[in-house]
Amino acid sequence: MGYLESVLLVVYIVVAVTLCVLVLLQHGKGADMGAAFGSGSSGSVFGASGSANFLSRSTAVLAVVFFLGSLGLTYLGSTRVAPKDLMDQGVMGTTPATKATDVPVPSTPAVPAPATVPAPTAPAGAETSKAADVPK
Repeated sequence: MGYLESVLLVVYIVVAVTLCVLVLLQHGKGADMGAAFGSGSSGSVFGASGSANFLSRSTAVLAVVFFLGSLGLTYLGSTRVAPKDLMDQGVMGTTPATKATDVPVPSTPAVPAPATVPAPTAPAGAETSKAADVPK
């Protein structure tokens, strides 16, 4: 199953790159806008609608192949068999399990006593206000 998925992925990437190149090579309908307003022989606003050329047909075929490849890769990815014991794999599978008694308990840091800031004193000769001095 891995070989088929690898081949399909390589084909999928080649088709995607080719599809991008073909879309960029095509001549857009917006380029004919100048010809539509007076300087061309087109009969409609968006240019003459002719039959599809080689680039547009090959783009359509590659778009179908791209979508089918996408569906195929999705199917192959969804039917992949999961490993039986997931815990035996990876980094976490190789580390020993710790018991609750093995975990060190952090010691509580000593809380420092709050620093006392001396109350500001009034300068010499300044008047101090009293609660009775406040008018009611």
